[in-house]
Amino acid sequence: MMGTVNENSDDYEDPDIFGLSLHRSNPPDRDMSLQVPDHSKKRPSSLYSEDGLVDDYEYEGDLPSQQGSFYLPNSGILTPAIKEDTSQLSAVIKMGWLDKNPPQGAIYYQKRWVKLDADYLRYFDSDKDVYSKGIISTAFITNVTTVGELKFEVGTNNRTFIFRAESEAERNDWVTVLQGCTRGRQRHTVMNPGSPFSPDCQGYLELKGLRSKLYTVVASDKVFLYKNVDDYRIGIGITSIEMNVGNIKISERRSFDLTTPYRIFSFIAESEQMRDQWVDAMRKAIAEALSNSEVAERIWAEPSNSHCADCGAPKPEWAAINLCVVVCKQCAGEHRGLGPSISKVRSLKMDKKVWTEELIQLFLMIGNERANSFWAANVPPSEALTLSSCNEDRRRFITNKYRQGKYRRYHPLYGNQTELNNALCINVQCSDVLETLSLIFCGADVNCSTGLESQPSPLSLATAHSQPLQAELLNHNLNTELPRSEGIEAMDPEPYPKPPSVSHNGFLFKTPSMARAVTERKAKEEFSRRWCTLIDEVFSYYESDKNSNPNGVLKASEIVCLAVDTPEKHGYDYTFEIYSESERLYLFGTDDPESHKHWVKSIAKSFIPASAEPLLRLGFERIGKLKCKDGLNLQSSKVGWFALEGSVLHVYLEGSQVEEIQLRKLNELSIQQDNEVLVLVEKGRTLYIKGKRKLDFSCWCAAIQAAAGSGGDTLNEQQLTETDIPVIVHSCIRYITQCGMTSEGIYRKSGVNSRVTALCERFRNDARSLCLREGEHQVDDVSNTLKRFFRELGEGLFTSEDSCSWLSTATIQDESEKISQYKHLLNKLPHVNKATLQALINHLYCVQHFCEMNQMNIHNLAIVFGPTLFQTDGKDYAAGRAIEDLIEHYKLIFEVDEQQLQKHIDEIHAIIKMRGNHKCPMASERGGDFICTVYLEENKPTAEQHVKIPGSMTAAELVCDMLDRRNIPVKEKEYWSCWEICSKEEMERPLHYQERVLPIVHSVGTESHLLIKKHLAMEAIIHYLTSKGDASKHGMIKFREERSLLGLGLPTGNFHDRYFILNTTSLRMYKDVRSNRPERDWPVKNLKVYLGIKKKLRPPTCWGLTVLYETKKPERQQWYLCCNTQSEVREWYATFLSIQYDGDVWPQEGLQNKRVSRELPDTRHGSVSLIPLRGSENEMRNSVAAFSQDPLALFRDVR
Repeated sequence: MMGTVNENSDDYEDPDIFGLSLHRSNPPDRDMSLQVPDHSKKRPSSLYSEDGLVDDYEYEGDLPSQQGSFYLPNSGILTPAIKEDTSQLSAVIKMGWLDKNPPQGAIYYQKRWVKLDADYLRYFDSDKDVYSKGIISTAFITNVTTVGELKFEVGTNNRTFIFRAESEAERNDWVTVLQGCTRGRQRHTVMNPGSPFSPDCQGYLELKGLRSKLYTVVASDKVFLYKNVDDYRIGIGITSIEMNVGNIKISERRSFDLTTPYRIFSFIAESEQMRDQWVDAMRKAIAEALSNSEVAERIWAEPSNSHCADCGAPKPEWAAINLCVVVCKQCAGEHRGLGPSISKVRSLKMDKKVWTEELIQLFLMIGNERANSFWAANVPPSEALTLSSCNEDRRRFITNKYRQGKYRRYHPLYGNQTELNNALCINVQCSDVLETLSLIFCGADVNCSTGLESQPSPLSLATAHSQPLQAELLNHNLNTELPRSEGIEAMDPEPYPKPPSVSHNGFLFKTPSMARAVTERKAKEEFSRRWCTLIDEVFSYYESDKNSNPNGVLKASEIVCLAVDTPEKHGYDYTFEIYSESERLYLFGTDDPESHKHWVKSIAKSFIPASAEPLLRLGFERIGKLKCKDGLNLQSSKVGWFALEGSVLHVYLEGSQVEEIQLRKLNELSIQQDNEVLVLVEKGRTLYIKGKRKLDFSCWCAAIQAAAGSGGDTLNEQQLTETDIPVIVHSCIRYITQCGMTSEGIYRKSGVNSRVTALCERFRNDARSLCLREGEHQVDDVSNTLKRFFRELGEGLFTSEDSCSWLSTATIQDESEKISQYKHLLNKLPHVNKATLQALINHLYCVQHFCEMNQMNIHNLAIVFGPTLFQTDGKDYAAGRAIEDLIEHYKLIFEVDEQQLQKHIDEIHAIIKMRGNHKCPMASERGGDFICTVYLEENKPTAEQHVKIPGSMTAAELVCDMLDRRNIPVKEKEYWSCWEICSKEEMERPLHYQERVLPIVHSVGTESHLLIKKHLAMEAIIHYLTSKGDASKHGMIKFREERSLLGLGLPTGNFHDRYFILNTTSLRMYKDVRSNRPERDWPVKNLKVYLGIKKKLRPPTCWGLTVLYETKKPERQQWYLCCNTQSEVREWYATFLSIQYDGDVWPQEGLQNKRVSRELPDTRHGSVSLIPLRGSENEMRNSVAAFSQDPLALFRDVR
């Protein structure tokens, strides 16, 4: 039975706001939702603060009625929140478990979780609770003393609270911290209406289900609950509610609900009119909380701004806008004490109008860390503030720091007013706001004269030069009182030493600065003549050589990139571009090539560090700094200095030598993560280049992409493979080998001219992106594309210098002498020409080998390719004779390994046979077997074995076959398995012992192969599954999905924590453990799970899984799971395996009875003939790359 309350009595218990009467939704089916254990006890629900009173007992039966106590059923409690409301922890100084003994002679203690911040001492039932049982304003605490064994008292003018710690050290620590927190603070005996907050609405509200009322206060973006108005006045309450997580819902008559993710507070007002007033006030508080948080969250985006610049307290909500520091509430109070002439204090959450976009950007650019590099450069450790520092210490430190400037870093010009003012006028024209801060607070006059009629002050100079952040900083310091340390004399008026001499000067032509890249030609009329100087790493330009005040200034430290344009790109023949930190582009030009060269070298030398000086010796087109990471160290980025010269990117990273990246030989070049990361993949290395500034980074990306493409008509300017063969030659030869070796008149028949022209153009734009497919591209079109490439090749395949020598060699009668001369000329060719010639002659040798089918013997091929390769008119028969010699004596001239050549020809035989069998289904009863290259334990030629794969062969049978071939016995507890290894994706998958091998052979690409090796983790997997009670698993995993970015098929996004539940039917992903509805749901049977994650995704740990979701649709989903430990990833993989194969992960009798039956009929693949498949990309050059459900699909996707 519910008792009544005497509001004037001290005998009461806290209102248990966790036990308010609520409607609970019916729990969903257990299999479809996350179940959070409910550990709530059957206990009386108290509703008032336990200040000086008895806490809740735990009852097991009927609840007794007590005077002054309220007991409610717990049926209305929401599911406890796992994550605490972080707003309650924004400035926690100390927290921990304490025993609390309410006064009035109670003899028992109850455990309470206690938190202390700058404003309140709060205590809770548990460390998981968001809302407290009681709060004590620190402004009303009068004394903190130790009493008895392990106990201490917290006293106010009206009440005394007794706490007991677990040890004497812990008790003394609490006492010290509490005394420090309250020392020096102005005491309150009664709360004034405006302190510490000004209520927007206050009065009594009834909490639904209770017969008593709570004194409720809505102030700013919070709601406070008190027992009565007297407790409100003395600063002792029940709890506070942060309204940034609140929502208001009006219910029947006088009722309304305040809903948060953690609890629902159901209130009843005195009338409907009063209800509407309360609802309006609380909705305004929510709006204010949401809008106010926006500025704070943006300011905190700079990591150093998330801690107080003075004491280090987390999430500071105040700032001194003229000093450019973010501070906590306690330090903000001391800043106010300095007066607005020294520190202009504003709230991040309440003073919305102050926070313009420019001011926010100013705080983001400077940040507390950089600001303290000036303000706190010389702080003695003994004087530094901490979270628990008392108000007296804070006042002393903040006065020393800002009023006296005791700890600041003195500017080199300190003491000379004239030079300080001049430096300020120069600096406000660039983006270095920290330098301006240093100049101002070391004595520069913000209101000094610039000597210019149009821009008389530094503020007007900053505005005229489009420096809004400089203008914002100056504007807030127009009337600031400068720091004056005791004992420091006035500034010395004597002139500062004469600056260094000019390193370079002269006239240049300049366009107005720009905020985006130059895409159109600039005519001469758009340039203005300017006198330019480079003085001690400061580049300045003036109206004329007679002016003393520059129109603009660029410090070397501000220059991030220098680009040299191609001649005649703009109206002036020779131009260069300068990119600055402030994302501005400056275009300069001249008609004098020597002057242009001298300026470029001088400017580059001014901002490139001495350690990267080798870059200056290059004939670069672009030079500058970028942030980057390499494949060996993905955890931290570092500044690298880059120079682009032709198709070579020169890179200097600190502590290493200058490296070269051949852009035309890259395996991959892509832009990822919302155009902020440029990925360069070359053999054995991946380099990530990050864009800190959008302007210069976008220009770098465009320049690198252009340099990586085909740059001209010579072989050296083409995109090349790893073996230095042009990609166009490699692609055409590969396509003809697989699709056109039996085509009658190959290379002699003409293709369709329009299609050939289109193919040539596509190869010229980006050869790597063009994939030749049967059906889409015709054999004769491809063959004519290859011929046209060689005919139009600049300087020819044999080079213009030596082509005549090749032709004259063809006329030599003596065969041995002729062959010797051919070898000599071959070795004289440039490396790319030699590699290309060998690849082409090898191909023509194979073509003539099948001349009975294609009618192209050596003589016919020579007639076609002689004039093409030597670029003659066809009348000189020596050209044809030379090609005929090269094909006929191919083995001798090129010193070919005959065994490898024969293997290559055998592969082509197999391809031709398969294509013939596909057209004639009845050709062979045993045509369903495939030949596949399988490796034993390592991917090396010595470990390879060519195995015939029947359609019915399982992985276990393949393993036994391989082990039998090598006479390797299977010992007990040796788990030999067949693995699908994907080198490109850096992942692998052990095939299940019952899994058919042939479908896997069909699906693997050029970067994959089959490998027989021991499964070292299988015994641990079997043991785990044996000891595991059920076939399910759940837990937190880091998740990343591969999505298409800008239609390029590039992965994007980062790893995020998600909660997964894996059961016998599906894998479900939830946002967190509290979520009831899954974000994604996949059927387990459709998932293919690989071990490993490719490194370029930068996974947070090395223990990961790559998961493929295969559907009937053509596209596939691929995503990544990252675990914290090896055992964790093994358990997840074991559970997947067990569910997909119904617990049968390994044969009980072992592999002994899994020998292949070679007479089993192939029921799936019919009469498809033998196809040799190879694991190495180089070896697969002229064989089947990937075989899908359609046996001829591999011939339609040839690169």
